[in-house]
Amino acid sequence: MPDPMTVVPRLRAGSAFIFRHYGAPDRCALAAQLAPLCRRYSVKLLIANDARLAHAVHADGLHLSESALRQNRRHWRLWRRPHWFITGAAHSPAALVQAARMRIDAALLAPVFPTASHPERTHIGILRFALWAKNSPLPVYALGGMSPMSVRRLKGCRISGIAGIGGFLGT
Repeated sequence: MPDPMTVVPRLRAGSAFIFRHYGAPDRCALAAQLAPLCRRYSVKLLIANDARLAHAVHADGLHLSESALRQNRRHWRLWRRPHWFITGAAHSPAALVQAARMRIDAALLAPVFPTASHPERTHIGILRFALWAKNSPLPVYALGGMSPMSVRRLKGCRISGIAGIGGFLGT
C-alpha cells in the first residue's frame, strides 16, 4: 500500500500492522512516524525482516519472510526484546515446521484464496489450508484473498486469526 499512515487509523484496536515497504527510500523515517501512530490507535507494529529497525522505532515485534526463515537467519534474535511478537510467512507444511524451529510466535499461512496482491501465486485452497493449520506446530493466521465472505469459509479451521492487505479496507 502506498501510504500506511492512512491505513492504521482504520484498523481495529488490538490488530497488527506489518510494515514492509522494503524499497522506500525513506523507510526508516516512515517507520519512525508509523510507530507512535500505531500506539495511538492500539495497533501493534511489526517490522518486516529488519530487527534493527524494529528495535530503533520501539516496534511491537518482527515479521520474517519465508526466505529469511528458510535461510535459518538467526541474527534477529540478537535484537529481540522480551515483549516482541514474532511472525513468519509460510506457504507449505515444511515452512510451518521451519518457523516453529526458529521459535517464532505465529505463522501467516498464505495464500489461502486467490489474491489480487499476489496473482502469480497458486492459492492453497480451503481443504489443504485446514489440514496444514490443524497440523501446524505453531499458531496460524490465514492470509490471501481475505474478505468477510472468505473468512466465513474458514469457520471450523484451527486458526488464530486472519491477515490481509486490502480485503477489509475497501482498497
